[in-house]
Amino acid sequence: MDRLGRDGRAMVTALVSLCCLGTAAQAQAVEVHNMRLWSAPDHVRLVFDMSGPVNANIFTLDGPDRVVIDLDSTDLDFDVDKLDLDDSAISKVRTGVRESGGLRVVLDVNRPVAPKSFTLPPNEQYSDRLVVDLDYPGASAVKDPIDPIEAMIRDQEIAAQRAQKEAVAEGKPEQAEVVASAVEAQPHPKRDIIIAVDPGHGGEDPGAIGPHGTREKDVVLDIARKVKQRFDQTPGFKAFLTRDGDYYIGLRQRTLIARQQKADFFVSVHADAVRSSQPSGSSVYALSQGGATSETARWLAASENQSDLIGGVDGNLSLDDKDEVLRGVLLDLTMTATMNDSLATGGQVIDQLGRINKLHKSSVEQAGFVVLKSPDIPSLLVETGFISNPREEAQLKSSAHQAKLAQAIYEGIVAHFRQHPPPSSLLAWQRDQGRGGASNEYRVQRGDSLSQVAASHNISMKALKQANGLDSDILRVGQVLTIP
Repeated sequence: MDRLGRDGRAMVTALVSLCCLGTAAQAQAVEVHNMRLWSAPDHVRLVFDMSGPVNANIFTLDGPDRVVIDLDSTDLDFDVDKLDLDDSAISKVRTGVRESGGLRVVLDVNRPVAPKSFTLPPNEQYSDRLVVDLDYPGASAVKDPIDPIEAMIRDQEIAAQRAQKEAVAEGKPEQAEVVASAVEAQPHPKRDIIIAVDPGHGGEDPGAIGPHGTREKDVVLDIARKVKQRFDQTPGFKAFLTRDGDYYIGLRQRTLIARQQKADFFVSVHADAVRSSQPSGSSVYALSQGGATSETARWLAASENQSDLIGGVDGNLSLDDKDEVLRGVLLDLTMTATMNDSLATGGQVIDQLGRINKLHKSSVEQAGFVVLKSPDIPSLLVETGFISNPREEAQLKSSAHQAKLAQAIYEGIVAHFRQHPPPSSLLAWQRDQGRGGASNEYRVQRGDSLSQVAASHNISMKALKQANGLDSDILRVGQVLTIP
């Protein structure tokens, strides 16, 4: 009996302990203590800051359209009315307690959305987080996307450049000449040169923070907007921002946006920071050879060939139909040309920056920054100054200094394109208006082709292309060619 009594008491103790654990678990429900929202042109991001990890079930309902977020064993300690829903697909946020326990959040939406979510563990700045992205199917990531006619012109140029590089990569330069001989001169489109301006960081990523609390994401957006404005005020150029608000874009998504918009050039704007408050000055970075090599390897990986393209995003320029050796040569050719253009333009930009600001480095640096790794778009990353330096932090907040930095970036890029305008651009057409009278110059007429012009002057097409820096088969009516 005594033993049974001891066993009975042990069982009772265990039951009491289980009850206490259940009560404690119930009392320690995860708490949502903050919610943050960022609106972008093609999506809205909602972040739940929580006291611990949580299981989430997210689904949509229609009639009316809603997104439902069910969080197990979760309480809400945040006023959802504080959320700024302007410029987002969310018209209202409602919350309630589920019948089975836990928190239900209902998002009333005013357009079709495709929800996706992921969780993040705690870090130095934030606790556990649930991130919910509502993508807008078919929406552009930029507010003012490229005109369809300009996009078509750029696609033709890119396809011609691709054919040219393929012929060289395959060791068949005569094939490129056959292609060129069949292409008659086209009407001159006088197209805009398209510049992608990329303000670093954004949304939940503030970037570097200065000693007086200035956030990198804010100042670089201000500078980038000024850069865009200068280009848009210049005939022959059009600029767009990869982000035009306080929201986050992934690093590779930034270059993807640039390629979707058929950009001729990509410039990413940042502000440097180090532990010391002493360093100061501007820097300009282009892609390093090591970065190019690693990117080529990434692009050649079988898993990447399904999604990554060279020269476009519409699928017609995929590398999938090329063997690995040819893909490697083609990418190397493209990367080399792109890096050379980047370095040349970087030299112009750093020269302009040196006129209005101290330079941290007097020449273009090279590094493996992800945003510089587009194989087919010349790219630069500009560190406008050290936000960790109190004096430069104050300058970076100054609208007047921002305007000077923007002007320097603008002038450096414009200087490069005035020297090397794309043949179909307004700048090339303007340049050629003052040419054509010299004995070694020929103005392209309707019906001309590259092979005909070369033959009529008793030179090879290769020599004609080299003399004029042509990497495309397309001639434009009114274009002036130098005859070597």
